[in-house]
Parts: sequence; structure tokens; C-alpha cells
Amino acid sequence: MTTMVTFSLGNAGQMKGALSEPPGSGKVGGLVVVHEWHGLNEVMRAHCQQFAQAGFLALAPDLYHGKLAENDEEAAKLIGAFDFQKAVGELGHAVGYLRSHPRCNGRVAVAGFCLGGALTLAAARHVRPALEAAVPFYGLPRIAPEEFAQVKTPICGHYAKVDDWANPSVAEAIQKAARSGGGAMDLYVYDAGHAFMRSTDSSRFEPKSAALAWQRTVEFLHTHIG
Repeated sequence: MTTMVTFSLGNAGQMKGALSEPPGSGKVGGLVVVHEWHGLNEVMRAHCQQFAQAGFLALAPDLYHGKLAENDEEAAKLIGAFDFQKAVGELGHAVGYLRSHPRCNGRVAVAGFCLGGALTLAAARHVRPALEAAVPFYGLPRIAPEEFAQVKTPICGHYAKVDDWANPSVAEAIQKAARSGGGAMDLYVYDAGHAFMRSTDSSRFEPKSAALAWQRTVEFLHTHIG
């Protein structure tokens, strides 16, 4: 079941998010699910439900604070006014909310798509205390790759061979830097295009790649957050 919840942003007020709980009553790993540039739409709510069915407590924060884009043109306008640094701070509060949730075992990861993939990597770099894991899907942050030499959070990255927005060569540079600093990053590049996980968009969805990326993600998350 997915419900809308409100959590604190400290002195910055409050934020809403979609929360999906797994079956049962036991403690499980927490997962912040970061939406694409269209906002917290039905696609992202569905991802939350899928993660919950896989055994995680999944929260998708509404980083657009109620706004939604119906198409790429509207999404581009929202991105033009988007404060990335503020959003990373908000993700930190979402992580804190999950860590203290009664269903959470205290271990929290972040996973995100497109814009959310970029923010996932930024969260791995900047959110403290450190995340237990990070899973970016075809997103790259506004951070120099060499900064990831300081990141010890395990990362599992999913990228597409044909992607003008999230070039896999940059992801490879991030992986090299993370490993040089003693971190761990698995990197997978699929025979697909950008947003290949978006099942509602037949022009982008690549089912074989999506299924494999999902399997790898669930296994990775169960390893690191339970």
C-alpha cells in the first residue's frame, strides 16, 4: 500500500512523499526513491510499490513540492528553476525520516532515475551520515568525477549505451575515482537508450534491459540494506 506522508525538513519546513511499506511487520531496509524530471507521478509511485514488494520500505519525496510535468517541455521548465543543492539537503531529511521509521532496520539507500539518478550520486557524495548504498539509473551529478574518490558508499550504476544526457563514459570516470579511493562501484551499461526503465513510454522502454537492471538492483540492495 502506498500512502502520502509528511516529514520534517528542519528549519526549512516540511515535505510530502509517497511511502510504500512491504508486507508483514518486520524491520526492513529503507530506500529513498528519487523521481525523474517529470516529478512524483504515477510511474514513480509504481516504482515505490515495486520496491516495497521486493521487501523494502520505499519513500519517494516530492522534490517539486506539488508540481508535475505532463511532458518533456514542461519538465525542462521545472528543471530550469530547480535547486539541486537544496534537493540534496531534502534527500538527507528523507533518509533521516526512514532511519527513524518503525519498519526500518536503520540501513538506508537511495535509488533514482534520470534527474533522480543524478541526485542519487550527489547524495552518495554529500548526505551524512553516509548512505548504506546508492543506485543511480542514467543520471550524472554536477560534481567532478574525481570527487568520488571520497565516497565509500557502495554504488550500483545503470546506464545506457545511447544516452546524450548521461554519457556512460562519465559514469566510468566516477567508477574509476570511487575505486581509487577504496570505494566500490558496480557499473552496468545496457544496449538501450535513456530512460529504458520507463515502462509507460514505449519509445524508451527496453524490457530486457529493464528486467536485468531490476534484478541486479534488488540483489544489490538486499546485500547492503537487508
